[in-house]
Amino acid sequence: MQSYTIHLIRHGQTQANNDGRYIGRTDEPLSPEGLMQLLSMKQQYDYPGGARFFTSPLTRCRQTLEVLYPGCHAEVVDGLAECDFGEWDGKSAAQLKQDELFSRWLAGEPVEIPGGETGEQFQHRVQHAFEALVEDMMRHKDTEAVVCTHGGVIMLLMAAYALPRAPMHEWAAENGGGFTLRITPTLWMREPVAEAIDTVPRIRPAE
Repeated sequence: MQSYTIHLIRHGQTQANNDGRYIGRTDEPLSPEGLMQLLSMKQQYDYPGGARFFTSPLTRCRQTLEVLYPGCHAEVVDGLAECDFGEWDGKSAAQLKQDELFSRWLAGEPVEIPGGETGEQFQHRVQHAFEALVEDMMRHKDTEAVVCTHGGVIMLLMAAYALPRAPMHEWAAENGGGFTLRITPTLWMREPVAEAIDTVPRIRPAE
């Protein structure tokens, strides 16, 4: 039976990542260190291929695909952008620790980020975009794809669809890393779930 494989990869490191600051819709590029780290990972590890490539609209994701898959002609999926952190964007957890809303948000409560998205809005947007992507792959019989997106998006997708089930925090991906999902159409049509079958990238076998 035909299945579909999707590799979810988190973008390379930015200066905000290095500083421990939240960035959502801020269109920050890869840092020089992040670029060098990606190039090093590409040399040391094996990144999977794909018939199609998809990316968040933000520069850090598009740059990551350009480094890992030069000339891949990635398709932009607006719905796979990171959460809109509103007034928290660009701030660290230390700067926000006195904010009661932030503490409740960290605890998983359904609060609205000031000037940003609610958790429900973020989840609906991302899941709608991903399910449309899967449907498009199935319609065109494209059996393997690479998706470059954000840490929060990957955690949400894995918690929502991946088997075995695990909470969001257990699906945290390092910059340049991620997970591989395998989708079986008959199972997906009955209930949208996918098998978590691997991590990205793979260790290169010794010659």
